Amino acid sequence: MPSPSPRALVLGGYGLIGASAMRALSEAGFDVTGVGRSLAAARLVLPQARWEIADLTRLEATDWAQLCAGYDVVVNAAGALQDGGGDDLCAIHEDMLRHLLAGVQGRDVRLVQISAAGVSPEASTEFFRSKARGDALIRASGVAHVILRPTLVLGQAAYGGTALLRAAAALPLVDWQMLPEARIQTVALADLNRAIVAAARGEVPAGTVADITEAESRPFPELVQDMRAWLGVPTPKLRLPLPGFALRLIGLGADLLAGLGWKSPLRSNALRALADGITGDPTDWEKAGGPACRSLQEVLANTPATVQERWFARSYLLLPLILATLALFWLASGLIGFWQFEAAQQVLTNRGMGSGAAGMNVAVGIGLDLLLGTLVLFRRWVKVACLGMVAVTLGYLAAGTLLAPDLWMDPLGPFVKTLPAAVLALVPLALMGNR
Repeated sequence: MPSPSPRALVLGGYGLIGASAMRALSEAGFDVTGVGRSLAAARLVLPQARWEIADLTRLEATDWAQLCAGYDVVVNAAGALQDGGGDDLCAIHEDMLRHLLAGVQGRDVRLVQISAAGVSPEASTEFFRSKARGDALIRASGVAHVILRPTLVLGQAAYGGTALLRAAAALPLVDWQMLPEARIQTVALADLNRAIVAAARGEVPAGTVADITEAESRPFPELVQDMRAWLGVPTPKLRLPLPGFALRLIGLGADLLAGLGWKSPLRSNALRALADGITGDPTDWEKAGGPACRSLQEVLANTPATVQERWFARSYLLLPLILATLALFWLASGLIGFWQFEAAQQVLTNRGMGSGAAGMNVAVGIGLDLLLGTLVLFRRWVKVACLGMVAVTLGYLAAGTLLAPDLWMDPLGPFVKTLPAAVLALVPLALMGNR
């Protein structure tokens, strides 16, 4: 009888690295199960895969013992960039590992930990510090393990650092020189997958701790220029430095938006990590027998950009601008209506509506405007808000046509100008989504 396939459990299975690792392990002959806390996200990313749905930060040692039973390999691709927005670095990078290690203690299982190049107890961000503490727990546990520490991971899927680089490369009008002193090394997601498979198969010794990276580094502006050339986007003729304080303000703004559900790659932890540089040394990995990683130039040459990548890069930073415009438009509409309540009421009473009914209609309209302008700022409510904007706009136009058809011919176009706003509200419905 043929021997059964080795079994692998991938934690954080629908993230950028986790989903790709699940595919690579499956292609390598593993029987793979993913673990995540959202069934909807799991089915969206890998609908044919087998899933265990659980909040990893709430599992105790006994839960882990049951979850990991029968698996030969556990790949930990779960992680978070920064505290806030529902994420707790200590809970996911340390406490979870502590319970996991206790649950698999004494079992014949290999743990493949996806860490990060540059982790250190003295690092400048809590992301790297908490990752370092988690790695230390693994190394002291006695559980067979391999710790992989990739540099900046670039994949075909536009997410995180990949999305940020594409967006920076596609910025029009000005070639902003950001972080000129920062040196960056990258690793292709496909090469990281090869490392994960090699570690899972036992092709590198247990106890290996190694950076997974290309050999050469480059300044961040050069990396952006390489991405621009790959996209086929012309370099703006105007070149200006982007001051450090401007980046810090951008990071602070992104941090605040995390409370509304927006986990942007522009948050302060990510920008600080880039400013510090993201570098590693592939020597230990190659000495352990791991497959070498390709250079950035080789990776880009082997994965030519298409119109899809160019569309994404150009629209990535348009989405927050569109959402901000919609929020401002609807909030301003509501506030102006509240401030000019009597004038708005008079528009209806002049056309035969009773004052009480007119006041009620104006009040309802103000409430809807303020509600939709607020909801569109919250990530989880964006689609509802945008659909509401379209519906309310069409309702305004239908009611207005019945009560005040003359406004269609008004020289200031109060009815005509609402149509572009309704169409604009459709754009986030097409652009939302990060999986």
